[in-house]
Amino acid sequence: MFKVDIKFISILLYFFLFVDQSLSNEILINSLKDNNKLIFIRHAYAPGNGDPEGFNLQDCNTQRNLNDEGIEYARKMGNFFLENDVPIDKVFSSEWCRCQETAIYAFGQYKVFKALNSFYDKIFMKNKKKQIIDLKDYISSWNKNGNVVFVTHFVVISELLGVGTLSGEIIISDKNLNIIGSIILE
Repeated sequence: MFKVDIKFISILLYFFLFVDQSLSNEILINSLKDNNKLIFIRHAYAPGNGDPEGFNLQDCNTQRNLNDEGIEYARKMGNFFLENDVPIDKVFSSEWCRCQETAIYAFGQYKVFKALNSFYDKIFMKNKKKQIIDLKDYISSWNKNGNVVFVTHFVVISELLGVGTLSGEIIISDKNLNIIGSIILE
């Protein structure tokens, strides 16, 4: 008869759920310290899905924006990079206010890069191909010795890297868009 050792299984679960994540984050942090990484961040939590009908990119009051939880998480992201001495060369953001808010709360400064804009809404879908080409062109011509942050949307990360992301998830890749790993802060 097969006997299950609950204590042993509990220790294994703890290792895989907590210690493994800690080791994984440590490996990713060391990779970031080596520079020349692309850091894709899906904006922090902004309640809802898509944007309200008739929203205006120049008016944050008409958009879906970060709530208090999203603001706090964006600050936590910034602290993560500071506390781990991760060098950041440049920070780029989509024109959407929730991305710009994430960038400002996390990094203090950023530059708008239209290639990071959402094309979730069908009125922006026509921009998808050009945006991805522009983003890939920027990445292939980037030759600085530093890490670059792109604060963007689910659809952009999904199209470029082929992965889905949670709000505030950090995806790290090399210049060839090979994914090194992801970080979700607790």
